Amino acid sequence: MTRFALTLEFDGTPFMGLQRQPHGPSVQGSVEAAAKAVTGEDITLFSAGRTDTGVHALAMRSHMDVAKPIEPFRLMEALNAHLRPDPIAVTRCEVVDDEWHARFSCVGRRYLYRIANRRAPLTLDANRLWQVGKELDANAMHRAAQALVGRHDFTTFRSAHCQAADPVKTLDLLNVERAKTQWGEEIHIHAAARSFLHHQVRSMVGCLKLVGQGTWEEAQIAEALAAKDRQALGLNAPPHGLYFVEAVYPPEA
Repeated sequence: MTRFALTLEFDGTPFMGLQRQPHGPSVQGSVEAAAKAVTGEDITLFSAGRTDTGVHALAMRSHMDVAKPIEPFRLMEALNAHLRPDPIAVTRCEVVDDEWHARFSCVGRRYLYRIANRRAPLTLDANRLWQVGKELDANAMHRAAQALVGRHDFTTFRSAHCQAADPVKTLDLLNVERAKTQWGEEIHIHAAARSFLHHQVRSMVGCLKLVGQGTWEEAQIAEALAAKDRQALGLNAPPHGLYFVEAVYPPEA
């Protein structure tokens, strides 16, 4: 049995999320079906994180155990062939130690949230950014975001359906910037932590958007955090602007 580490890129638009679902298509289900076609084995995919319906990934780290002798490059090529036309690509495949686990060996996760701050409709980037027509003050959003950095009880910013045992998390970074891309200006929110609560990033982004448009004062972000109450949440940002960017592992892994 060989353990393969995969790096997955996917457009989450047509999926019910990464995790296998009984009521709709999932990224995990598509990859496992492709692996079955390639190897003839019933294979389970394990991943560094879970993504909601419509959330995308630039570099999701996953692993699978395969009994059939196969080289990493050939496995990657075969998986990609069987994944078509689903918008999923295996961009990297390598053999790892049996002790390495995509989820439990991960020591950090990084997300990017993209906001299209314009009034004109999105064409090329429909379902890939949150469009906000009113001009946002990225500097005010960034200043307010710093109240969330550090170790806190993030009850206000977790989903009512979150299954985490403890709402206390350590947020390592939450930066907001106005970024120039080849398609125009965007607001980028970068978030990094060892792990996140369900909907935590989207909830933080939604409240920061209220600051950016002047609906909330900057101090209200800290007040919402201190409330430790989901009822204090101002807004939950939609999923389609969110990207899983990176899973971090110890160097020895």
